[in-house]
Amino acid sequence: MSIDFDHLVLMMRDQLNDRAPRLQKDGFHLTEVSVHNLGSINQLITLESSYIELLGWPAGQPPARKEIAEQALGLDALVFRPRNAGDTYEQLLRAGFEVNPVQRLERLVPTPTGTGMARFDTVRFARQPIPGLRIYYCQHLTPEYIWDESVMHHENGAQSLHDITVKAPDARSVASTLAVLTEGRVQAAADGSHVLDLPNLRLRVLPDPSLSAPVIWQAVLGYRDGTLRPFAPPL
Repeated sequence: MSIDFDHLVLMMRDQLNDRAPRLQKDGFHLTEVSVHNLGSINQLITLESSYIELLGWPAGQPPARKEIAEQALGLDALVFRPRNAGDTYEQLLRAGFEVNPVQRLERLVPTPTGTGMARFDTVRFARQPIPGLRIYYCQHLTPEYIWDESVMHHENGAQSLHDITVKAPDARSVASTLAVLTEGRVQAAADGSHVLDLPNLRLRVLPDPSLSAPVIWQAVLGYRDGTLRPFAPPL
């Protein structure tokens, strides 16, 4: 069985504090600003089995994390949830990918009784397996600090991350690599797209010969009333 999708990164660069309130006005509940041990800051839109991470760094400061310093505003990274980060690291090495050792990520989070330390083991690539897409893995060591009922109710009814569409000049090749990375299987659709059904999300890769590299094109959210609507961050 394929692994779960963990979260979608929305890059805010040094503009998190300015731009995040626009999402609140759209009815999303955002967690409080949190600081990683690596120097980045974030807020989350927490959903049923995944989340959208608003990621950036403090305004007026240089970015502390080299891998995000040049990333543009907007949908930025696909993050998968390994069963075990160490095992995933070894599997990726054996498969020939250029991957960095497991890295511990931590940040303080508010809890009903005070403050807790959210901890994650991440696996990142020294060289991205799909040029143009930022992909990594995040194993939650303290999931209770993320999927807290108090932050999962959104006034607009948002409930789940339903599907993500990637556009690519060679959709078949991109989908095949994603299948290896997620231990999934690709199905070709009648519209020329290639689909991977992960346990908690559908990944769709659409062909677009006009592109020079793949891009995360769109995310679709599921709502309490049963509707599906595109996620359109006001950037």
